[in-house]
Amino acid sequence: MTDTGLTWQEAKAQTQATEMDIADQIPRDVVLSKDQQEKGGLLSCGPDRHRWKGATIVTVISGTDIESLVKDLADHYAQETEYEISTRRNILDQFELQLVVPDASENYIVAEFNTDSIRIPSSSSCFTLPEGVYPGGDF
Repeated sequence: MTDTGLTWQEAKAQTQATEMDIADQIPRDVVLSKDQQEKGGLLSCGPDRHRWKGATIVTVISGTDIESLVKDLADHYAQETEYEISTRRNILDQFELQLVVPDASENYIVAEFNTDSIRIPSSSSCFTLPEGVYPGGDF
């Protein structure tokens, strides 16, 4: 995992933009809302490096086949070279898509959150916090 030279603010902004890009691939006619967390936290990715983590939740019309939507997203992103993609069944037996930017810790997971929503948790590329900035709390 390489340090990208990003500030935590830049890493957060890029990651949130990608969350919304993923959410925007879901057909508008089934989307009721897109709610992105304003704040997230930091995860360690080395002794002096961190990555920002957050999430977006897309609420869809009741009765929408969420598994089909996630599979359509997997097909869409399979055409792109920016991401390594993998799919699996999670512990709740829901179809899950993972998008990873190669050579970075940047990561997005797309899966059913409940019967009427899709959650897109994410983590940014690694960055170094400025000296004196405590990595706990909200970012």
